Amino acid sequence: MPLQSPNLDDRRFQQFVDDAKRYIQQRAPEWTDHNVSDPGVTLVETVAHMADQIVYRLNRVPEKNHLAFLDLVGITLFPPSAARTDVTFWLSAPREEPVSVPVGTEVTTLRTETEDAVVFATEDALQIVPCMLRHLMVQHPGEPVTDRTADLAEGTDVMCFAEAPRPGDSLLFGLTAAVPHCAVALELDSRVDGVGVDPRQPPLVWEAWTADGWQTCEVHSDGTGGLNKPGDVVLHVPGGHVLSRNGGHEAGWLRCRVTEPAADQPFYTTSPTVRSSDACTIGGTTGVVHADTVYDEALGEATGLPGQRLRLAHAPVVGDDPPVLLQTAEHNGWEDWQVVRHFAESRPDDRHITLDATTGDIAFGPAVREADGTLRQYGKVAPKGSVVRARRYRTGGGRAGNVARGALSVLRSSIPYITSVVNREAAHSGVDGETVEEAKARAPITLRAQERAVTLRDYEELARRAAPETARIMCLEGKVDDYGAHAVRVLVVPQAVPDPGGRLRFEQLVPGDALLDRITRHLDERRLIGTRLAVGPPYYQGITVVSTVHAFRGVETDRVRRAAHDAIYRHLDPLTGGADGRGWPFGRPVQAGEIFAVLQRVPGVELVDEVVLHPADPLTGKRGDRTDRIDLEPSALVFSFDHRVRVIGDAS
Repeated sequence: MPLQSPNLDDRRFQQFVDDAKRYIQQRAPEWTDHNVSDPGVTLVETVAHMADQIVYRLNRVPEKNHLAFLDLVGITLFPPSAARTDVTFWLSAPREEPVSVPVGTEVTTLRTETEDAVVFATEDALQIVPCMLRHLMVQHPGEPVTDRTADLAEGTDVMCFAEAPRPGDSLLFGLTAAVPHCAVALELDSRVDGVGVDPRQPPLVWEAWTADGWQTCEVHSDGTGGLNKPGDVVLHVPGGHVLSRNGGHEAGWLRCRVTEPAADQPFYTTSPTVRSSDACTIGGTTGVVHADTVYDEALGEATGLPGQRLRLAHAPVVGDDPPVLLQTAEHNGWEDWQVVRHFAESRPDDRHITLDATTGDIAFGPAVREADGTLRQYGKVAPKGSVVRARRYRTGGGRAGNVARGALSVLRSSIPYITSVVNREAAHSGVDGETVEEAKARAPITLRAQERAVTLRDYEELARRAAPETARIMCLEGKVDDYGAHAVRVLVVPQAVPDPGGRLRFEQLVPGDALLDRITRHLDERRLIGTRLAVGPPYYQGITVVSTVHAFRGVETDRVRRAAHDAIYRHLDPLTGGADGRGWPFGRPVQAGEIFAVLQRVPGVELVDEVVLHPADPLTGKRGDRTDRIDLEPSALVFSFDHRVRVIGDAS
């Protein structure tokens, strides 16, 4: 809980007057007229008013003391973090020359009458490299590749896999160039021989050869239905794609590999064939960040004295590595300085500085007099008269950058041959900067934990400190049967932005490996010896609500159905649902009665006829038996899955 400000004097005006009148009765009993008309009482009230003002100012002192105390114990405000995502730049048509997207290219959301456009900028340069198909090969497990390029050129039908396909069979495409970060369209003319797979879920995976081996490509679209018909397959090639030699030919290799089918997934009965094929580059993908980049900002001249402070013109500074690139002009040219958390380990010749990201204050190392009387310099002092500049830093960030999938659709910087842009996934990790009140609430927890995780609350606080962009973190005692004795289970719910319509996809709620590794490393350094640590996502229990409602006479049933769907999804949201709107509580059961109440409050609903709950598996789509209550384990959260609302109405 936050530090409570002590009330140094809780007396007010009327209490001062009453105390003065009682004191008058003791010291001057002959003064009996204490009415407001008496001139003496007027003087008493005047002095009481002045005393009330003094007490008010006295009780404001703890607020200033709070800030001084936070600074004393080394608690600084967390700066905002910038939202990031990937944006795909689509070409108007395939080009024969590379198309360059420079660093700092700006893309934005659509500006409306009520909301300004949210601006993102590219972090790295993007080269959209043209390519064509040079080789086509087939490979079976444990066998060398077979070159079928000549057969393809002669118009012969080439079998993509073995005559009786099996997992591991591959069809390889050799491109004329490596196309990292590019979107490639493979044009395939294929013939079907009773293949037998589900075109919506073929047992195939598309991969690209990189310096680290085969890596999966994201399939943007598959117009062939798993090589069942002529069409285009559009792939997003990963960034490590390189030229390599395979079967005696050097090319940028892509492959389509048959995978082991799932339990209920249809498999190939015979191999599909390819009659003709070609490839071309139609776009490219690069990362963007919701922040403005400042270059070459002059900060002044160095005084040559220890502990000099300078301030950036734009604050706050969003997290980056490094957060600011500071340079000084010296005899050998521009010299770089390294940002450190503190000067405790800085030697006199280390070019170290500290940065308060919230205010933009930069400090050079101080000189401290030691106990033996010697003067020790922590960090190098910038030479007197040298020009100090901030070569690069980013400012901005915040929750406003967490935009939905497909929201970034406007190209603010004009680039030839680029026809459109889009973010395929929602932007995430945007967090507002910490306020003073939030820092006050964090201070006692920080003092108690002292960078050591002992209690479950300590693990939660330290995990949030390691990854402030997470939406929710919950720590539980791990079950002995699952994790062994003395185990702590840390449940991480990542930040997720719903798609247009307010719907979350299941994959959005699964934290990435990088996020889990960062939290694990941070907690592992601070846990007690002998404590087991398990960091991962919670178990998501799919919930399907099937209900029947009656609409008021004359109300459009489609509008009521949409509003009812929105109300259910909103109430059962793991991030913003629940009774308090802060996310469905971990382990809280779902009951039909509360869904009944939610639907009854929907505008246009006259009567809720029936509410039935079904446990569901969001991955397979299977639903369980109907029930009126679904219990959750303490480590589980709800996930809305395919709700069904039937609306009965009379439009007459």
